[in-house]
Amino acid sequence: MQVLTVGNVFTGGILLRILMLVYGLWQDAHMTVKYTDIDYHVFTDAARSVWMGGSPYERSTYRYTPLLAWLLTPNVWLHPVFGKCVFILCDCLVGWLIVRILSARKLSDYKCAVYSALWMLNPYVANISTRGSAESVVCACVMAVLYEVQQKRIARGSVLFGLAVHLKIYPIIYAVPLLVVLSDTNFGSSARNQTVSQQLLDRVISWFNVHRAMFFVISASVFFALNIAMYAVYGMEFVDETYVYHVSRKDHRHNYSMWFLPIYLQFYSPTSLLMGLVSFVPQALAVAVLGVSFNSDLYFAAFTQTFAFVAYNKVCTAQYFIWYMCILPVVWPYSKMGFVQASLVVGVWVLSQALYLQQAYKLEFLGQNTFEWLWVAGAGIFVANNWILSQVVAKQRVVSVFDAGKELKVKKAQ
Repeated sequence: MQVLTVGNVFTGGILLRILMLVYGLWQDAHMTVKYTDIDYHVFTDAARSVWMGGSPYERSTYRYTPLLAWLLTPNVWLHPVFGKCVFILCDCLVGWLIVRILSARKLSDYKCAVYSALWMLNPYVANISTRGSAESVVCACVMAVLYEVQQKRIARGSVLFGLAVHLKIYPIIYAVPLLVVLSDTNFGSSARNQTVSQQLLDRVISWFNVHRAMFFVISASVFFALNIAMYAVYGMEFVDETYVYHVSRKDHRHNYSMWFLPIYLQFYSPTSLLMGLVSFVPQALAVAVLGVSFNSDLYFAAFTQTFAFVAYNKVCTAQYFIWYMCILPVVWPYSKMGFVQASLVVGVWVLSQALYLQQAYKLEFLGQNTFEWLWVAGAGIFVANNWILSQVVAKQRVVSVFDAGKELKVKKAQ
């Protein structure tokens, strides 16, 4: 009897989340250090404001779309744990999409179970959602976008992409590989008999095909329709808190980013704003290059883009790692990395963060001045992440999402 099946993985994943959810309620009630993330209380306060006819931005640190506050209003009138249940359901939706994607790429049921376990049975992932972080909502949208495009359902993928970017601005980075992959070749348009000059002209104008036009028009329409609706209700406050804030954001709290200390030291100076804006340059370059370089394998392009985006971001917290963890199970099957090298990569990832957390503990709980060492540890994380990304890229078989089945069959035959 086979133990590792998709059904068992999902059963175990759901039980893991239920246990962590119940434990979190106990810890919140009996311990000084709370299990629930502070952001969840922010969400609930914003939902309460909405429920009472006010603005979610009456909660001073609410920096999200009002849709999230509306979604979580049952936290007020039904039960405070409602939102966590929504996030857990989104976790499971991501797991289901992982299985669907792997099945579409012609992996066996056993391998679908193995790789989906990287998400469903991952305690780190379960901890994020059961603590009340909303990252699983946008992760579900992102995975759904990629899956729908893989299935050549452009209209659905476009709607979901517009929604994803509205929920959180970072998925806009996937526009690069998405637009590149929406070529006539991938979507079945046949070549016409042409002269050489006509072929050259066709290459120039081929970017403006019906598939890309449809994706752009529909996704932009959904994005702007949602924003216009939110603006009509909440005005410029919505624009400032949801979008402008994240562009000009200056975080005075320590975080994994190596940009933290320079911005912190110049927090009340115009220089800090300039630093924050300058930080976008290497981030944008890295994300764009990766998106173009690996566009044929939509999932690997999205994974490398997200990994680089998080590594280069001017603010980096533990929740952000979920953004690329949700894509990892669908790219790992195509890695040539052996067990020893994979263990080394994971070990470096964990160790770099552990060294940072050691200094953060000394600062937060022991009251020691470790700001300089925190910056060194943050720089170490940055170097480690760049090394990890280089190793992952070097060992990856880039396989088109539309030819994955053929690739696997050829490999098996050999």
